[in-house]
Amino acid sequence: MADRAERAGELVYRLSQGARSAWYFGHYLAAQRLYQSRHLKEDERRSARAAAASRQAVGQAQQDLLAKDWQNIARGIYRMPQDTMPPVKDWLEGSLRFFRDLPKSHKRRSTKDFRDIEVPHAEGLYPKYYLQNFHYQTDGWLSEDSARLYDFQVETVFAGTADAMRRQALVPIAEALSGRDQRQATLLDVACGTGRFLCDVKSNYPRLEVSALDLSQSYLDEARRALSGYRAIDFVHANAESIPFDDNTFDIVTCIYLFHELPTQVRHRIAAEMARVLKPGGMLVFMDSLQLGDMPELDGLLERFPTNFHEPYYSSYIRSNLMDVFEPSRLQHCATELAFLSKLLTFQKPHQD
Repeated sequence: MADRAERAGELVYRLSQGARSAWYFGHYLAAQRLYQSRHLKEDERRSARAAAASRQAVGQAQQDLLAKDWQNIARGIYRMPQDTMPPVKDWLEGSLRFFRDLPKSHKRRSTKDFRDIEVPHAEGLYPKYYLQNFHYQTDGWLSEDSARLYDFQVETVFAGTADAMRRQALVPIAEALSGRDQRQATLLDVACGTGRFLCDVKSNYPRLEVSALDLSQSYLDEARRALSGYRAIDFVHANAESIPFDDNTFDIVTCIYLFHELPTQVRHRIAAEMARVLKPGGMLVFMDSLQLGDMPELDGLLERFPTNFHEPYYSSYIRSNLMDVFEPSRLQHCATELAFLSKLLTFQKPHQD
């Protein structure tokens, strides 16, 4: 009976993931057909050819991710995602927002305009590096429209696997909380964005005390909306370069897809801040893009990724040594795992002597 239930669960998982991948990859192909073919320059055409050349490696890595994701669910490490198949209404609304914004983002891409930020009073409230149209998206990180569109855009880029990649960060969290009363533990999510990762955290640990920190008030508001069904969440509008908590506050700190958006020295400052607010013995769970050499067959794809997406700090990130970033804070590296186009690192803060 248990085996039959597991097989049924796996079938539901694979069918739903297949539908997600087809839906979002279809949007990716439609966007290319509608706009990119009109504006691609030769270097961008080379990028497209490189992507096609690495398609087999990408496909295998994607299948490996989904197999690992299901195994984690089947082993009870985390729950089946609650919105693997969102309501059709949500998918259609997301699709409509995506196609409405597409002409604007492609106009910026064709003219290389990444300073098209028209948010009142943004100047002076945010670091200069933050005031850009990352990914050429409308308003950068600084509007409600951007926040509502962001997750759909990201899933489109990654063919519906962004959530599955993020879920791999739940594995070390499960290890850190094993045998503990979740009500007595604390977690800080640095650069929480729209709250997608925290939705999975709270789905699995509803009584865990969580702080969600982000520099964008609009994205923080979207996270608040997404997490409205959960309690014990503190939403914090702040710059991760100066985290507004005391030393040794959190048992777990998570940081998901932030560092590739930052200048080099800012990465070092945020790493030091995350280490500072961790309790001795606490765990840092860090996830970001693959780097050069992680999967050599995809190095060309990584090097060309910023061509179509305004990612001003990505090239330096994929060439950086993350150990050099975290070791000055005395964080001890525990493990590294690859998850499709992402890598997951865990660190522990040593106990005080």
